[in-house]
Amino acid sequence: MSVRLNRRTVTIPLGMAVASALAFLPNVASATEAGPQVAAAQSISAAADGDALSYVVNVRPGHSSAAVQKAIGKAGGSVVIAYDQIGVIVVHSSNADFAKEIREDQGVESAGSTRTAPLSPQRTTEMWAPEVLTDAEMQAAAEAAAPGQDALQGLQWDLPMIKADKAHEVTLGSSKVTVGVIDTGVDDTHPDLAPNFNRAASVNCVSGKPNTADGAWRPNKGESAHGTHVAGEIAAAKNGIGVVGVAPGVKVSGIKVSTPGGWFYTEAVVCGFVWAAEHGVDVTNNSYYTDPWQFNCGDDLDQKALVEAVSRATKYAENKGTVNVAAAGNDNWDLAGKSILDVVSPNDGTAGKRVIDPKKCLDIPAQLPGVVTVASVGAKGIKSSFSNYGQGIIDVAAPGGDSTRYQAPDAPAVDGRIYSTLPGGGYGYMAGTSMASPHVAGVAALIKSTHPDARPNQVKALLAQGADKKECTDPYDINGDGKIDAVCQGGEGKNAFYGAGIVNALNAVTK
Repeated sequence: MSVRLNRRTVTIPLGMAVASALAFLPNVASATEAGPQVAAAQSISAAADGDALSYVVNVRPGHSSAAVQKAIGKAGGSVVIAYDQIGVIVVHSSNADFAKEIREDQGVESAGSTRTAPLSPQRTTEMWAPEVLTDAEMQAAAEAAAPGQDALQGLQWDLPMIKADKAHEVTLGSSKVTVGVIDTGVDDTHPDLAPNFNRAASVNCVSGKPNTADGAWRPNKGESAHGTHVAGEIAAAKNGIGVVGVAPGVKVSGIKVSTPGGWFYTEAVVCGFVWAAEHGVDVTNNSYYTDPWQFNCGDDLDQKALVEAVSRATKYAENKGTVNVAAAGNDNWDLAGKSILDVVSPNDGTAGKRVIDPKKCLDIPAQLPGVVTVASVGAKGIKSSFSNYGQGIIDVAAPGGDSTRYQAPDAPAVDGRIYSTLPGGGYGYMAGTSMASPHVAGVAALIKSTHPDARPNQVKALLAQGADKKECTDPYDINGDGKIDAVCQGGEGKNAFYGAGIVNALNAVTK
């Protein structure tokens, strides 16, 4: 079993209790108990002169980007790329006081370091790995497939939960619609993804600057399978083999923003949204939070700048017609609560402890205005044990899986997690809000296929209107130990666990 804290995926073996996987994660209760005596982790610009860091500099509206770039040079910075469309400049500097100095320029609204680790050397970290079936298990699943199903579709309990199988009888989605997977990279050579892959809308944004070299969007050997798994959930082809995506007739593109070590830094995320906006991407899926801060607080000048940069990028994409969908996170936190204990930030250096107010400190991009924030449910249709929640925060819910011990699927499915594509032509299980978000992105793609002229606000409205309304699960004792594991607020169709409800693919193509 492995859990990667700064991603939206938890990998849990069949039958393993999720509680044990998350036992060491901070929760709202412990944050409250910790109180104000817990010291807050602080941003740093650079350990010392000579340690180059990456920065974003946000140009004040109405001011000249060219003038700000001159000031950047005088402050010891070098411009990597200027996104003048949104007034965000990506900069490298080894001047420890660069951020402080550039903030004094009248043309700069905000500026901050995007990381605490130096640009070089590249840090690496152990990545979580999906669990795969044996050849015998895959053969058994294929033999049990119902007529008209792809070979391994019987393992996908998530499709009938959101009526995607019924939606496919109406339409598989339009090939004119593209979903951009902003993630760890997508293996477009996978036989279930190759038929639906949009190469022209794919890119490597890891440096903060678009790299369009052929295949640059793919995960390299040893890198995470996460993005490929997400892509399969959205648009694995209905071609008789393997699995089927929620919208198997639409296109997917790979927008790689994760470093080899697994970090999603601001400059890469900004690049990803701008790329999507300018390359015809109709929907983006974002199953991550922007490193290195699990939450970005406005009273920290570095973190404030990161929020501003990513916010400008998401708004730009939405104004260009893109619907942005994001995972809510896997800590079983109430994102509308009074306090949260963050013990993993900054996750690329020495983490500290800080009690944050989730109303003032944001998980980005999930909590940015306009972004569809997605919670996860398991095979029994109740909140996954790990899923974050929050009244007024969660827009909709979708299948993301859970421990089979807590929420076992009906036969022929055998595992409570989500089964999808892996690099190299394989298939495997993952669970998390990372897996819930692409289900919503797929349904959004079906809406866009059915209503090609719909603007993002209309697509989002249809997502909510078409969702299956669901009341709060009360009491919520997921592991049956007699203790309440989370408290839901709100009524049917607008509550902390499920938002407007569980998305419905059939409604997306018929209403």
